[in-house]
Amino acid sequence: MPAFISFRSVVDPADCDFLGHMNVSRYFAACSDGVFAIQSEMGLTASDMRKGRRLSFAVVNAQSDFLAELYAGDAIRLETTIIEMGTKLITFRHRLIRAENDMLAFETVFKCVLLNLEKRSSSEIPAEVRAKASHWIEGS
Repeated sequence: MPAFISFRSVVDPADCDFLGHMNVSRYFAACSDGVFAIQSEMGLTASDMRKGRRLSFAVVNAQSDFLAELYAGDAIRLETTIIEMGTKLITFRHRLIRAENDMLAFETVFKCVLLNLEKRSSSEIPAEVRAKASHWIEGS
């Protein structure tokens, strides 16, 4: 099971706080972008969210570990896998890696529900979305 590369960037000086390293908010922003990227690969695209089925994954719980500092100029990538998938819930593992030396800097687990954007309630994950998501399930 290969991880999905859901985000790539270079840490900008504006991403850093007065301590000199990347600010906590930027770690989570990368993961948020990663969720939208992988859900698009699963068939829940931005236009589908706006005009189509009006479904999107929404984080309901996050558990995170900050393992190494990132600094301005560091090239980074986010690798995303799926830990588990239920009928309405999916759990993503995001690993933020410093590309230069493949050092794991941050890891978080996002439990997400599939949110019906009209009703603002959880919805069942469609079969075709589940089929595409199965490519990134850990251990498969």
